[in-house]
Amino acid sequence: MKKVTLLIPVYNEEATLPVLYKRLLELMARNGGYEWEMLFVNDGSSDRSLDCLRRLRAEDPRVNYVNLSRNFGKEIAMLAGFDYATGDCCVVMDADLQDPPELVDQMLKYWEEGYDDIYARRRTRGEESWLRRRLSLAFYSLLQKMSRIDILPNVGDFRLLDRRCVLTLRRLREHERYTKGLFCWIGYRKKGIEFDRGDRVAGRSSWSFFRLLNLAIEGITSSSTAPLRIATVCGLLCSVSSFVYGIYFLVKTLLYGDQAAGFPTLIIVILFLGGIQLFALGVIGEYIGRIFKETKGRPAYIASDYNETKLGYE
Repeated sequence: MKKVTLLIPVYNEEATLPVLYKRLLELMARNGGYEWEMLFVNDGSSDRSLDCLRRLRAEDPRVNYVNLSRNFGKEIAMLAGFDYATGDCCVVMDADLQDPPELVDQMLKYWEEGYDDIYARRRTRGEESWLRRRLSLAFYSLLQKMSRIDILPNVGDFRLLDRRCVLTLRRLREHERYTKGLFCWIGYRKKGIEFDRGDRVAGRSSWSFFRLLNLAIEGITSSSTAPLRIATVCGLLCSVSSFVYGIYFLVKTLLYGDQAAGFPTLIIVILFLGGIQLFALGVIGEYIGRIFKETKGRPAYIASDYNETKLGYE
């Protein structure tokens, strides 16, 4: 009998977990031909989410949970889930029920047909504001143009991955992760399913504007070196422009003599060149910062507990 792992990162989802568990029970009852594992990764929740997971574990042995020692972020929580998943395939979904478990039925059907990565493409984006929706679409468009791989627009983490995809993702241990880009980078046979994303069942999203902005920067710097190329081109254009401008002033001085006029122009040019230099240094700094973190050799996460077992490092 094939085994399916439901991988669900959890961060302060105390109110949604009981409702989610009931929906997952309905999903498993409809697909009784599979063995099921519900793997929750508690990403340092500050509410009673961990207590709720322990109660579910006591009631249902199909429930497994990994408790991280602190909040490492959703991207790292998914990596921890890949490390502990034991199924022949793994379904990644959010705990807030914006990703409908009912869609998993169709994912399993395509998986049985031989697809390795069945992803859910959002037809509508639920309770998102108009501004956030437009910024998200603009980001995907920009990332698609910058990256050498196809980044799927309007596609999140909700997907079914075959075991070989999970094993491949385990080998990608970088700390600064953009998992949506990694899903595309590993390749394999993919299939898309469109769905209407719902609203949260309870609570508020932990993804603030600045966290989303940081994720966007991670996505660009993890998937492309185009910002470095842009900084190089800007520097080259500024150098050429400055050289042409210098020739202009040299010719003007030879023909009309030295004049004191032009101070505002000089200030504008200095500020412009200074701004370009700071921009280039900032881009380079983003990449150097990521190199610095990777060279430390620290583990991507620390798991404190796996079910009732306390974990540690010797």
